[in-house]
Amino acid sequence: MLVVFVVVIAVVVFAVAVVASGRGDGLDAPERDLATPWLPDGPVSPADVEAVRFAIGLRGYRMDQVDDVLDRLGRELAARDDRIAALEQRGHDSDSRSNGGADE
Repeated sequence: MLVVFVVVIAVVVFAVAVVASGRGDGLDAPERDLATPWLPDGPVSPADVEAVRFAIGLRGYRMDQVDDVLDRLGRELAARDDRIAALEQRGHDSDSRSNGGADE
């Protein structure tokens, strides 16, 4: 029984060595994935957010890239919310003037 166990271990070690040395099917060549995530300079659309891809680091995605994109999206959303609030206020003011100042 011990001989069978030793032979099985030897076969497994040999197979790992063959794959690691590049013989056999092996692993695919590594791809360079250090590209900076891209977002347009102007307003960000949902399609732009879906297209963002982050480089994978040792323990997951590159945190600096993710932080930069999330900070940018936060600023874009805040600016968009401010613009919406200003337009809604302008519309409310316009309605009040057209109704002669009467509230609904």
